[in-house]
Amino acid sequence: QLAGRWFLVSVASRCSHLAEHSHQLEATTVMVTVLDGESLAISTLRKLDGMCWEIRQRYLPAQAPGRFLLKDHGHGSKVDVVVGEMDPSSFAILYYQKGRNISVKLYGRTSQVSDAVVDKFEQHVRAVGLSDDVTYYFPTYGFCDSTDEFHVLD
Repeated sequence: QLAGRWFLVSVASRCSHLAEHSHQLEATTVMVTVLDGESLAISTLRKLDGMCWEIRQRYLPAQAPGRFLLKDHGHGSKVDVVVGEMDPSSFAILYYQKGRNISVKLYGRTSQVSDAVVDKFEQHVRAVGLSDDVTYYFPTYGFCDSTDEFHVLD
């Protein structure tokens, strides 16, 4: 159900990097491919310094349906990824938890989602103790369609 193309609509997070660079948010798309029926290959396309980059990640299946593990190569830490709510045809709300830090991301099948979906997202955000002042909306234009092999981060 997660397979296919998604647009990153919004992120709620106390991440200091996000707060400091919120004026530089770039339109971001994500392609999800299901591998071996369980793990997910995630390909994120976004601009960094005006160039399109592809960031590749793999979400490994966790104990329950809708739960995944993202292993962080550098720090040996892991991120728990949980599908909070979704309608495969229009939106997905995902929770990302690393240690005691949690963020909530809203993805849409299109770059703009309905007000009803935004309301659902904001309810999820409040439910984990985050608020509007740490909720960031991403641009709905300027998406990358592709990149070359020199601009891939695994």
